[in-house]
Amino acid sequence: MVEAWYMDESPDDQRKPHRTEPNRVVGLEQLRQLGVFYWKLDADKYENDPELEKIRKERNYSWMDIITICKDKLPNYEEKIKMFYEEHLHLDDEIRYILEGSGYFDVRDKDDKWIRIFMEKGDMITLPAGIYHRFTLDEKDYVKAMRLFVGEPVWTAYNRPADHFDARGQYVKFLAQTAG
Repeated sequence: MVEAWYMDESPDDQRKPHRTEPNRVVGLEQLRQLGVFYWKLDADKYENDPELEKIRKERNYSWMDIITICKDKLPNYEEKIKMFYEEHLHLDDEIRYILEGSGYFDVRDKDDKWIRIFMEKGDMITLPAGIYHRFTLDEKDYVKAMRLFVGEPVWTAYNRPADHFDARGQYVKFLAQTAG
């Protein structure tokens, strides 16, 4: 089961958990209200997993590849890690399925506070188009993940501020509609 919490404001190593004191846990329902969806799958059978195939078919995730993020495997590792951790948004959903290792997705809540989502083997997440977010490895410095897309992949990240994009406007409107 996914674990998420509000982050502290510490400038320490981004790979640390950064929990507030006391810890403020965030549940799946609160993530769903932000448009973030989560599944727990069996990463050992990702190549022939009927549950993964069902999700891909239902959500039209037609394209996929696998990325390994670690010093030995990712060209320009240090530069990429900095880029992934820069606050940004995409014009399409971001879908990631962790096959090995672990890391953190940080997303902004309705009040612009950071929520840290711990992702490990078997976790699959969808971040909606227009949500401000970032990614970092944890202290193990390794993750292997499947990247999924609807149609052809679009890799463009727009660093904050990027409020002028339609995807951001639609996301903000979605947040206003889900505000309880």
